[in-house]
Amino acid sequence: MGTKSTSIKLINKGLGSDTKRIHKTSSIIKLLRRPELGVTSSIIFVYFIFFILAGSSGMFSAEGMINIFQVSAELGILAAAAALLMISGEFDLSMGSMIAFASIWIGICVSQFQIPLSISIALTFTLAILIGWFNGWLVVKTGLPSFIVTLASMFILRGLSVGLARSFTGSTQIPYITEGAEQSFSVFLFSGHVGKPFFIWLSENHLLATRPDGSTVIEGIPISLLWWILLTIIASWVLLKTRFGNWIFAVGGNINAARNMGIPVHNVKIILFIITALASTLFATIQVTESGSADTLRGMQKEFEAIIAVVIGGTLLTGGYGTTIGAMLGALIFGTVQIGIFYTGIDNDWFKVFLGIMILVAVLFNTYVRRRALLSH
Repeated sequence: MGTKSTSIKLINKGLGSDTKRIHKTSSIIKLLRRPELGVTSSIIFVYFIFFILAGSSGMFSAEGMINIFQVSAELGILAAAAALLMISGEFDLSMGSMIAFASIWIGICVSQFQIPLSISIALTFTLAILIGWFNGWLVVKTGLPSFIVTLASMFILRGLSVGLARSFTGSTQIPYITEGAEQSFSVFLFSGHVGKPFFIWLSENHLLATRPDGSTVIEGIPISLLWWILLTIIASWVLLKTRFGNWIFAVGGNINAARNMGIPVHNVKIILFIITALASTLFATIQVTESGSADTLRGMQKEFEAIIAVVIGGTLLTGGYGTTIGAMLGALIFGTVQIGIFYTGIDNDWFKVFLGIMILVAVLFNTYVRRRALLSH
């Protein structure tokens, strides 16, 4: 009887050991399947390199980090929307041109049609919805690749920006857009900083550096940073916690299976194209209200930078896999490299070389991790 009891204990002990091993293996596989794994490793590597090259240059001071976050935030706004679209298996190459078009349209409405700034912004967002809908409608109705459709939109919107600006103003720039509306709600909502009293208090108590004139080196937290965080949270919630998010993954993973399951594939794609157009318009509005001007060169190559951030963040170019958090981290890497090159004193011409290498390494690493996760299934 004692022998039987001992045997049962040994068997249970063995089973418990195997269960723990299986659980441990499953946890590792689960970690490998996270799209953020590659970009997290990349962030650690990038910050380690810049800590060595520019650790004493002020890059990691409060002012330096705010600069990094501000550059990252502007790109991150685009990346959050681009990530959703790319997970569904589509691209929007018109985002950069949409930025220029939206900023010029706001400027024309205010300066030429004498429309109040807030209404001009609202009209521009409405127009963005129509443009995004048209891009999506063309893609789903014609069956053409979104790369081709939005490439055409990229040239059309950029051309419209130049043509309209020159026709109405005789120039490719429109200044003084916010003149007389500096205290309006629209300017408050899309530009400036928050928390100024707090940073002034830090400076007065010698907890934050000041300029020679005694003013604080940091005016506050940029509004664009708050928009970036808010949009990333909303996009992540939609992607991971809603039925629409499941539809996005399904459409990008296997469009035929998604149709067979009754998912409204066309509507999903059209909505996502509208979202990218709105994100571009938000980017344009932030720049217009901050600078008070519009320029037809705004948004140049931003569509590619957004795709870069999304790819670095672990989203597959083929769709069906990725996260908006990864896109957020990808934008942070992009901003860090762009600002970090300046602090190292290295010629900025090398920025794109380094960025190109980083893209290739990130794609290769993410592909490797993805394959390992699938083989371990």
